[in-house]
Amino acid sequence: MNERGSIAPANQSVAKGTMQRLKDRFQQQKVSGQSLVVHDLRLTPQSQVLIIGFPWGAWVWNRPAAMLVEQHGQVDYLPIVDRTRRIQLGLFGLGLVISIVRFVQFARRKGNAS
Repeated sequence: MNERGSIAPANQSVAKGTMQRLKDRFQQQKVSGQSLVVHDLRLTPQSQVLIIGFPWGAWVWNRPAAMLVEQHGQVDYLPIVDRTRRIQLGLFGLGLVISIVRFVQFARRKGNAS
């Protein structure tokens, strides 16, 4: 750090290099699929893409994000709510909380026994 308390330029370049490597490794994109015309509606699906790069390849995860509905020049954005994902995240969070509580209880019992 210099006298002003900010990061020195050499450290900034290291931080920028690290951030660039992370950006190269982790990418998030919103991709539009092929539009479909039904009567006077143009429907365009959108998905959210997460790409995690590895030296030997990449892991790509797609999930539906929204449907764009265009009618008479007006575009409506209809988000797709993934209830299954929300339930899974809720159960994961509940399991994490229960694990932490059990660990604290175990640590207290072990502390009282000695």
